[in-house]
Amino acid sequence: MKIGIVGAGNIGSALARLFLAAGHEVTISNSRGPDSLAELATETGARAATIEDAVRGHDVVVVSVPTSLPRELFASAPADVVIIDTTNYYPQQRDGRLDGIEAGDTESEWVQQHLGRPVIKAFNTIEATHLQPGAKPAGSVDRIALAVAGDDVLAKSKAMALIDGIGFDAVDAGTIKGS
Repeated sequence: MKIGIVGAGNIGSALARLFLAAGHEVTISNSRGPDSLAELATETGARAATIEDAVRGHDVVVVSVPTSLPRELFASAPADVVIIDTTNYYPQQRDGRLDGIEAGDTESEWVQQHLGRPVIKAFNTIEATHLQPGAKPAGSVDRIALAVAGDDVLAKSKAMALIDGIGFDAVDAGTIKGS
């Protein structure tokens, strides 16, 4: 599977490693550009790219950045691209106040509206430091379960299969509104 990651921080980098270990093709990006990702790309085998290139031509795009992506980022992406939102809203520490969220939308509802695309919420309930050591083979008694929420049943099933494939039990956590 071709996976693009927008945001090469703790979560994005850990997911890149796990996806690569599972045999996926990974493109990773950040707001500072591909040159800033040279070391990570060399270490992991991921392809460093611009944010636009991390979206273009991928089956899955993981959005692992604060809520500052351009609205038009997914305008030319195919309708069936699965967008996984890993972020959490931090108004005081990082994001500032976002009126939609403050009015009662979940963070992922806001992201969907902002990007104009449905998203699947996952990986926001685990610390990055627990991702790599937490991945276990299917059937392991101590395998970690991760919540997965979304309104698009097909996209959610693809995300859940991806999560299972990298070493976690995926638990259907309902809709984006309930996320």
